[in-house]
Amino acid sequence: MPATLRWDDPGMTRPPAEELLDRLVRSYGAVRDPERAGQAAAYMRDQFAFLGIPAPTQRALARTVVAGLPAPAEGDLHAVALACWELDEREYQYFACDWLRRHVAVPGPGFLVTLRTLITTKSWWDTIDPLATRVVGGLVRRHPELRAEMDAWSAERDMWLIRTAILHQLHYGADTDVDRLFGYCTRQAGHRDFFVRKAIGWALRQYARTDPAAVQRYVADHQDRLSPLSVREATKHL
Repeated sequence: MPATLRWDDPGMTRPPAEELLDRLVRSYGAVRDPERAGQAAAYMRDQFAFLGIPAPTQRALARTVVAGLPAPAEGDLHAVALACWELDEREYQYFACDWLRRHVAVPGPGFLVTLRTLITTKSWWDTIDPLATRVVGGLVRRHPELRAEMDAWSAERDMWLIRTAILHQLHYGADTDVDRLFGYCTRQAGHRDFFVRKAIGWALRQYARTDPAAVQRYVADHQDRLSPLSVREATKHL
């Protein structure tokens, strides 16, 4: 945009994504708490910077940030999410995860490319899990052709893509594609990483709420391949 143009020029309409991001940075930055920020960073193994905003305050501020703005289009979701990922402090990524979840019915199947970028950048369980279980899960439910992409992700080298594939059906209940769920768990049963093993157990435990007998049979048949952690998590409530 030429330097002579400003969003406050007469007749100019500021893009919704630009307005949202400006509100977000101003409102979150105004309540920064360095002491809490240090505690939060330590809890997350000092992988990320934090503003130190408690979760209830984040939720309240997020409501004011979006108040009065039009419903986002897919381009807005893409722009805001990527912009939040470029900001240093983790609370901005949390905002993006929640905002995407609220508007998961908006994007088309091509949005999975954006989600892959988010999943494989600044990756840790605190953003992966909401993206996997609510955003990717919601997108695949609405666009079943993306199941083939989940098949591919379940065999990826990146452990966060694997975790996402395993967890994306977490809230499907009776609509769970059981062959895929069990197939992904079997494919990665020997994975050495804690987060993949934990995801297998979590996904199986959750599906046991719908069909406990099926999970019991699966675990019994694959106990020699599944890690003790996966078995323990899967059978916690059986």
